[in-house]
Amino acid sequence: MNLGAYDHYGYAFVAVVGTFLAAWAIEWAMRRPQSEPFLRSIRGVVPPFINIIGVLFGLTLAFIANDTWSAHDRAMNAVYKEADSLRSISALAGKLPEAARARVRSAIGDYVHAAVDVEWPLLGKREASSLATEKLDALLGVISADEVAAAAGAGVHALMLRQATDARESRDQRIALSKTHVNPLKWLGMAFLGFLTMLSVAAVHADNVRAAFIAILLFSASAAPTAAIVLVQGNPFQQPTAVSPAPIAALAGK
Repeated sequence: MNLGAYDHYGYAFVAVVGTFLAAWAIEWAMRRPQSEPFLRSIRGVVPPFINIIGVLFGLTLAFIANDTWSAHDRAMNAVYKEADSLRSISALAGKLPEAARARVRSAIGDYVHAAVDVEWPLLGKREASSLATEKLDALLGVISADEVAAAAGAGVHALMLRQATDARESRDQRIALSKTHVNPLKWLGMAFLGFLTMLSVAAVHADNVRAAFIAILLFSASAAPTAAIVLVQGNPFQQPTAVSPAPIAALAGK
């Protein structure tokens, strides 16, 4: 089992546990008798100070979330474009002689089965199927055959070849998106800003340790699950929001 393919689940766990551990550590440090002189010395920090670091943290998390969900949308669009290209090839093959039409549609069916039944489970592991590659190459070979070119005519044949090329590009895009990994530097920067936000909350409530802990805990309860939700969607082809192969699977037998 390729555990590296599921690293974002581990990061999500670390984000949740680490946030609440940091909250506890700050509260513990504030309650120590040795901290009292220092806390008295910073009681002049005003509440609006929180907004400066909090906004930076929120923007960073928003940008990372946008990247994640944008990747999911691009993967879904790639699947629909791939299905549309294959459907167009099947439709264009409708005017071919029966034997040639049957070969084209059989090649499409073979690729669809390889992509859906063999390759799709591999995408969640950040892998691709050599069988799907072979079947797509075979489809392109069938379309490129002289018999199909002569029967289809120059214009229709060129369009069929273009659609086959588009299907290959869409497949390459979804495979590339399935190999997306969590960028540790992005999340390290966000974690640093989150910790600074917690420290700023503590500074504002330096005269009331209990109030500081409640405020930090509320921040943690909002930030940690949100970060975890973004992290677990790091791969568009893994649960809980895996992109479905349904648009391509619908072409089976056509």
